Amino acid sequence: MAVHNAGTPAPAFCLPDKDNTEICLTTFAGKWIILYFYPKDNTPGCTTEAKGFNEELEEFSRINAEIIGISADSCKSHAKFAGTHGLKIILLSDESHTVIEKYGAWQPKKILGREILGIVRTTYIIGPDGIIREVWPHVRVTGHVAAVKKRLEELQASSG
Repeated sequence: MAVHNAGTPAPAFCLPDKDNTEICLTTFAGKWIILYFYPKDNTPGCTTEAKGFNEELEEFSRINAEIIGISADSCKSHAKFAGTHGLKIILLSDESHTVIEKYGAWQPKKILGREILGIVRTTYIIGPDGIIREVWPHVRVTGHVAAVKKRLEELQASSG
């Protein structure tokens, strides 16, 4: 299980989006990236998180940041999720868990007293140079989008 910390290079990846178009991390070179991993489309916490990022999309865009959500759901599931909730953020499908594992978001977790492997809600801020600047492991959805935006603005201010 790889876990990446602030100051380390973000692992490269290419994954399909809701329209089955391949999107690569390098596509966004020179931009700030909010990369978040979430367990499952159309579940309460994941929907709240996605809608929260979606509502702030214009604001993040204004400060040169892209928002990318990754889960193990299929492209078809992402298309339905985005359509149902009017999501304009980028949702990528990692059905093989390759990228999810590279970023350390595939971990043991307890559900109903049983330990299973699954996606632990995790968010990264990646700088325009491809270096991870901030990591939130085990994210709690409430207030998270505001905290990410505030931290991004601090990082941008300190990097000149």
